[in-house]
Amino acid sequence: MSDLFQSQPLSSPGYDASSIEVLEGLEPVRRRPGMYIGGTDERALHHLGSEVLDNSMDEAVAGHATRIEVTLEPGNRLTITDNGRGIPVDPHPKFPGKSALEVILTTLHSGGKFTDKAYATSGGLHGVGVSVVNALSSVTIVEVARNKELFRQSFARGLPTSGLEKVGAAPNRRGTSVSFIPDTEIFGEQKFKPARLYRLARSKAYLFAGVEIRWKCAPELIVDDTPPEAVFQFPGGLADHLKEQVGTRECATSAFFSGSQDFPDTVGRVEWAVAWPLWSDGSYSWYCNTIPTPDGGTHEAGLRAALVKGIRAFGELVGQKKSKDITADDIVTSSEIMLSVFVRDPQFQSQTKDRLTSPEAARLVENAVRDHFDHYLSDHMERGKALLAYVIDRMDERLKRKAEKEIKRKTATSARKLRLPGKLTDCSTDSPEGTEIFLVEGDSAGGSAKQARDRKTQAILPLRGKILNVASANMAKILANQEIADMILAFGCGTRKECNPDNLRYERVVIMTDADVDGAHIATLLMTFFFQEMPELVRRGHLYLAQPPLYRIVSGGKSAYAKDDAHREELLAKEFKGKKVEVSRFKGLGEMNASQLRETTMDPKTRSLIRITLPDDIEDRQQVRDLVERLMGTNPAHRFAFIQENAATVDEEAIDA
Repeated sequence: MSDLFQSQPLSSPGYDASSIEVLEGLEPVRRRPGMYIGGTDERALHHLGSEVLDNSMDEAVAGHATRIEVTLEPGNRLTITDNGRGIPVDPHPKFPGKSALEVILTTLHSGGKFTDKAYATSGGLHGVGVSVVNALSSVTIVEVARNKELFRQSFARGLPTSGLEKVGAAPNRRGTSVSFIPDTEIFGEQKFKPARLYRLARSKAYLFAGVEIRWKCAPELIVDDTPPEAVFQFPGGLADHLKEQVGTRECATSAFFSGSQDFPDTVGRVEWAVAWPLWSDGSYSWYCNTIPTPDGGTHEAGLRAALVKGIRAFGELVGQKKSKDITADDIVTSSEIMLSVFVRDPQFQSQTKDRLTSPEAARLVENAVRDHFDHYLSDHMERGKALLAYVIDRMDERLKRKAEKEIKRKTATSARKLRLPGKLTDCSTDSPEGTEIFLVEGDSAGGSAKQARDRKTQAILPLRGKILNVASANMAKILANQEIADMILAFGCGTRKECNPDNLRYERVVIMTDADVDGAHIATLLMTFFFQEMPELVRRGHLYLAQPPLYRIVSGGKSAYAKDDAHREELLAKEFKGKKVEVSRFKGLGEMNASQLRETTMDPKTRSLIRITLPDDIEDRQQVRDLVERLMGTNPAHRFAFIQENAATVDEEAIDA
């Protein structure tokens, strides 16, 4: 052992005291921005805006600001202004010759949030937020209106480029304005996205009902439907936000579970809003002191505990013995949840504050929410029973999946059932023979189809909106798309070279979309997916296109369905000639009740399907491939040429219709 140590050099050449660097001021931030904002990507860039906006929100939550303005200007300049107290500008006692403003902007771990003297609760805790923004910006200009006077100081890359200047009188103004341009040396040519900043500003307004946030963006910077100006103020707080997010989706209960509660014996409060959509995936939004915590944390744990204990107790109250086996996942999975807490001295997992770790938050949230949830369930017994039934269904599905995992499957088809998408409503038959899966457009249509199906042989997989156009996307984007991933899992036959129709879990795959232009577009995107990713499945004739009606014609006790305008005119001229009729147009499958959908589109005895196939010959199949590439590929010039070539053949009457 001693020989081993003697064989090693006692020191490395060139490594001595002079090798030890001491980074001063904000240089550590510029050297290692990932330590402070999580990287230098688009998310990190927008985190700069969050840091400044959070300071203004702290002023609002503390009761000192009522208005915040967020303005994006050309040159990637973002300005955030509030009407709060304004950053102090008097000399700092520990730094002679420097104002408090300059200390805050140029020194890490400086600020007014280390104690509760200035803020009872706040999002900024470490005193690094605005100084980090300053360090990573090529230009930072701060204006402060205090005591009816206006002050200004400018900075660049963490260093002051001017002294604190008294600009003049400001009798009708107060608060702080921070204007900055992210440094291209750090972030490259990345630009702020108006849509992302717009959503950030709106979400902050939902989190504190007492604040008005004004959004403004130079119109030339907007590339989508983001408005150039908007004013956000939501008296209903998170309940308003949840109502907007759920939209027209049907939920297990018509009334959301929402409310707020101050914490007893301590500073802070909690606000929540929860809904349980029936036919769609949910989402979670967690916040602490208006800061998003996407990874949840202890406040999430408190809410989950309150919900599961409350629903178990209600189940025991109404005599549902199965309720004792309910877990938090049964009531939380697929729900829409928004939770916002305000606590003193919160603890986070990192500077980016993605996860709350304050131990007391779990207890405070559970105790505050539990009592309200008990009243929510028991004050309206039918509502409570409806939610309990929904949760029991979720529990049964979970236990069924668990049982399947514990049993050794005898066939490859059964084995693949271990990994199925959660929103798939599967058929009960294990053998593929005689079974079919319907790919349905939207949650509303999915709900109708689930009621209309033959549970033994028909499965339903709802798809959200228009799926990815695989003909113009790379493989990474295709694999990352949730709708495509769900279809691949449900079919179980693999894709591309690995596609084996013998392993298809169903005999037929049926595309069932609305009988309108949007429905035709979705069907086209789906057929493009099958052609590119599962061509053998198409060639063997497993793919079908449903033919839902567009019109319903009624005369007396007689009714008929028409698939399009031409069919409607044909029926009117023959079967209803000379009769007084009532013609109704279906806006979508979701408008049809279950019996109508079954009769017209899903019942094999009365429906009609179109089989989609591919030619057997390679040469003919190549012509199809060329056409798909021409119409669906990345080159828009090909589509334009196709339109020019075929425009003359389009029926003008059909266009008018």
